[in-house]
Amino acid sequence: MPHSPERSARVEDLLARVAGGDQDAFSGIYDALSGTVMGLACRILRDAAQAEEVTQDVMVEVWRTAGRYDPDRGTAKAWVLTLAHRRAVDRVRSAQASADREQRSGVLEADREFDEVAEVVQDRDEQRRLYRCLAELARQQRVPLVLAYYRGLTYVEVADALSTPEGTVKSRMRAGLRQLRACLEDGP
Repeated sequence: MPHSPERSARVEDLLARVAGGDQDAFSGIYDALSGTVMGLACRILRDAAQAEEVTQDVMVEVWRTAGRYDPDRGTAKAWVLTLAHRRAVDRVRSAQASADREQRSGVLEADREFDEVAEVVQDRDEQRRLYRCLAELARQQRVPLVLAYYRGLTYVEVADALSTPEGTVKSRMRAGLRQLRACLEDGP
């Protein structure tokens, strides 16, 4: 991930101010890191709604526990991303435990309410449609979306990585998302 010492120092300073209860500093931390946290959570959870919940939980945790951050153990960004990673993995484990319980109880039930094979086929079909629709996007729209949603980069980091103005990246991503949505709604 692109990262500069100045940006890292700024985030460290903001986090120190958050530890003192500075709400404006928290807004700065949120703006600087929430997109990266969301990207990491999306990558781990593979579910945007759950990733949003994890992002919110992590940012609340940052607000409540900023005083625990120790700069001798790593950067502020690494600390926040560690919180995010742990929270997302906990969510996956919880979901897996729940799925395991449901599967055990499902084995005990004679009649099943859903067809697992059909569900897997449907998930794979949706994934194929997504990849097909992504491939149909112009490269200038596809690349920023892939960097943001599959690599977890923020708008600013995508703009840095592509050496493109941030506003241009945002416009291309919005246009790409509109085209992606239209393609997915059109069906197979």
